[in-house]
Amino acid sequence: MMKRAHLRQFLAVVETGNFTRAAERLAISQPALSAAIAELERLAGTRLFLRERRQVRLTEAGARLVTHARTIEREFRAAEAAFAEAPAPRAPLRLGVLPSIATAMLSAMVRRYAGVQPLILSEGTDAELRRKLAEGQVDAIITLLRPEDAERPSQTLLEEGYRLLLPQSHPLAGAALLDARDVAAETMIARRSCELLGETSRWFTQRGVRPPFFLRSANDDRCIEMVRAGMGVTTAPQSLAREGVVPIRLADYDFRRTLGLIAARERPHLAEEVSPLAEACRAAFA
Repeated sequence: MMKRAHLRQFLAVVETGNFTRAAERLAISQPALSAAIAELERLAGTRLFLRERRQVRLTEAGARLVTHARTIEREFRAAEAAFAEAPAPRAPLRLGVLPSIATAMLSAMVRRYAGVQPLILSEGTDAELRRKLAEGQVDAIITLLRPEDAERPSQTLLEEGYRLLLPQSHPLAGAALLDARDVAAETMIARRSCELLGETSRWFTQRGVRPPFFLRSANDDRCIEMVRAGMGVTTAPQSLAREGVVPIRLADYDFRRTLGLIAARERPHLAEEVSPLAEACRAAFA
């Protein structure tokens, strides 16, 4: 297959008049150039040059090729110039997020984001996200806020309690407050992405509740949909409730969480009030 390199080598010989000067222009050895021209002649099926003692002359086939080779080279250069003038693509804004953030909230945040950098999301636990932030693998994270995060470029997005989630059709769905004993006979769904999975398990065990499980999954959407389908109940941050699922308070189950946006120390503007990322987060998490 004829390549651009073949045509550039061919034109170099034509324009310099001999192989030595052409090889110098191309910064290759003369034997390498001679071999390349021989390959081009083999591909063309005919000789392109008549080699004489001090110069080379084009054959009739070579003269016909010159016009095409120059046109092709001009088009290549025009294409290269067009790419050179195009603006360089912007580096993406890498945002790490907890798996337990409601998909509807993340979707709303992405829709509202109006920054010039394209947005890329990656999931991880709180520990994983903080490590990635420290190592420069992400530019900002949405995770559980700690007291020490007040010293970092950060912004509070949502404070909420954990609730028992029931299907809307459940007999207890109208209750304002439930006791652990009220759900002792219920089938449970375990959210493996829950930051309080261990604490919740101990809380129920201490109250003598050891329920059967329909599903154990790290996929929150699947867990909540199984609740809505009436296959069991689960505990979760209130923001994970959706249509057809009712959040009910459990007595003495007083766990809460605060979600916040934390920016890398070298990119503090991402957590400022006026940043496009912070504005989109506030609107989505409100």
